[in-house]
Amino acid sequence: MAYQSKKLTKAFKEGDYKSAFEYWTRAAALGDVGAHYQLSCLYHVGQGVEKDEKRELHHLTEAAIGGHPGARYNLGCLERRKGRVDRAATHWIIAAKLGDDRSLENVRDLYKVGQVSKKDFAAALRGHQTAV
Repeated sequence: MAYQSKKLTKAFKEGDYKSAFEYWTRAAALGDVGAHYQLSCLYHVGQGVEKDEKRELHHLTEAAIGGHPGARYNLGCLERRKGRVDRAATHWIIAAKLGDDRSLENVRDLYKVGQVSKKDFAAALRGHQTAV
């Protein structure tokens, strides 16, 4: 497995997005949340695949449900861009509790402007401290 991971990283860094896509697709089918996250990134920027917001969101959601903090953070960012601050805050609180620093900063910023309660900010902070 470690060999495959090194081989994949090398292929990706060398621009062999097709091999990376194929590997991550197989891994995602087996439930690998990291692979789902990587596929969402490929679909977001269109590396080795055509840009596809629907597939990006599918893989991002699968990764987030599986506990990937970066996926939760990104879902929060997507919701914020759509003007759904409450949904963004929910994703960021969950990600902060998983140890994501950027999410904790966003929750803090929302707390400062009154869009997150003191209780929710405190819970996110405690969860973050436990995770890290």
